[in-house]
Amino acid sequence: GQTIPERRFVEAVNQQAYQYETGDFPTEWEAWIRKKRNDPPTIEEILKNENYREEMKQKIREVSEKDKLLQAKEYKEGLVAEPLHTHVKGHASAPYYGKKEPSQDPTSTANTFQPGSWMPPGSSSSHNK
Repeated sequence: GQTIPERRFVEAVNQQAYQYETGDFPTEWEAWIRKKRNDPPTIEEILKNENYREEMKQKIREVSEKDKLLQAKEYKEGLVAEPLHTHVKGHASAPYYGKKEPSQDPTSTANTFQPGSWMPPGSSSSHNK
């Protein structure tokens, strides 16, 4: 009187079970094995879905290329500002934050404060050149 649930499995050709990786089987077979669908997929269905996915990838490539060209045109015409590239030096919690020598300007990072240093007039690192 006990019901035994059906077991579904797929035998891979030229591959051992331990060599299996996600994506080796078509997603339709994966869905059938995991009981997300009732009937096993047909070859025609798998090929149709694969062609559809390739078409979508191609359309996505075309749209992204058009978008890049449109952005370049807008940058050139000055309609849109180009994104800035920031260069990170050190870390915000570092007491000197990338400064190698004393500066006339006070520095405050995280919970530390470094007062400005006196620089003699005509010094090479002076800001008044």
